[in-house]
Amino acid sequence: MTAATSSTSTPASATGSFLLTLMKLRTFIALFAVIVFFAIFAPNFTSTANMILMSKHVALNAFLAMGMTFVIITGGIDLSVGSIVGLCGMVAGGLILYGIELPIGYTIYFNLFEIVSITLSIGLIIGLINGLLITKLNVAPFIATLGTLYIARGLALLSSDGQTFPNLVGRPEYATTGFDFFGAGRVLGLPVSIWILIALSLLAAYVARSTPIGRHIFAVGGNERAARMSGIRVDLVKVFVYMFSGLCAAIVGIIISSELMASHPATGESFELNAIAAAVLGGTSMSGGRGTIGGTIIGAFVIGILSDGLVMMGVSSFWQMVIKGLVIIIAVVVDQAQRRLQQRVSLMQMAKAG
Repeated sequence: MTAATSSTSTPASATGSFLLTLMKLRTFIALFAVIVFFAIFAPNFTSTANMILMSKHVALNAFLAMGMTFVIITGGIDLSVGSIVGLCGMVAGGLILYGIELPIGYTIYFNLFEIVSITLSIGLIIGLINGLLITKLNVAPFIATLGTLYIARGLALLSSDGQTFPNLVGRPEYATTGFDFFGAGRVLGLPVSIWILIALSLLAAYVARSTPIGRHIFAVGGNERAARMSGIRVDLVKVFVYMFSGLCAAIVGIIISSELMASHPATGESFELNAIAAAVLGGTSMSGGRGTIGGTIIGAFVIGILSDGLVMMGVSSFWQMVIKGLVIIIAVVVDQAQRRLQQRVSLMQMAKAG
């Protein structure tokens, strides 16, 4: 009787392990599937020029998704990143064109390095505000970041009365020229934004895997109460991840404004949805405690290639929204199925060992 039970459970355990492996590799499978599909049905999809262009689009999603990954791992959410993109783009554009006019009739102009530093600081400050609202005032992450979403977007619109800051070529006498380097420049044949993405993703992966703050991020998402009791400064960890998310959004704001050589207050609308989709598709669990930067980057490639491929095929933007929504739902469903299957396989392995 015991032997029969054991022989029956062994194939079941093997089958469960195989399905679990497929679920863990779902992002690679999805990436391979979309590449093959569009290579067949989308004209010029595999051309070098199109691949480079898609990589630039993917980079924008990947920056936001990296920050979102850390936030989601801690069990939070950041809805404000799209608005931070728009506000930071307007800050950079306004400083290049007009500087800061003081009430005494004097105008301060900053050089390009200072403008970039100020813009990145704006992203960090908004992330800090999100973190403090959540940790010190106990505001739910969804509500806190929804509020800053509206505030940041409103400030972006107020900065120009809803108008665009055009022609961001800068002025040589103030050392504000060269802003186009971030969005249109190339190094060794690759866009600068790709190099920035590579550097930041390597740094983020190192932080997640090899530093105390990285381990604390996963501990907070896995069990916040246990993390607090073990001495982890949970509030500091949460503030850090929201500041990092704000920094990533500020980088995107700079890159987009640089590429267009113009800043528009509506830039970044719905970007947070693509970031969440890329993170979840890359294996980040919405319940917290699990996720990887590498998986998120692959998820960003899936979302980016899917968007550009549908455009190349002439698919309506309305249907594109429907398809992206389905991708998010399927990713979450598979994630939940993976968790249940993981528990089941673990129980089977424990029973077999016992």
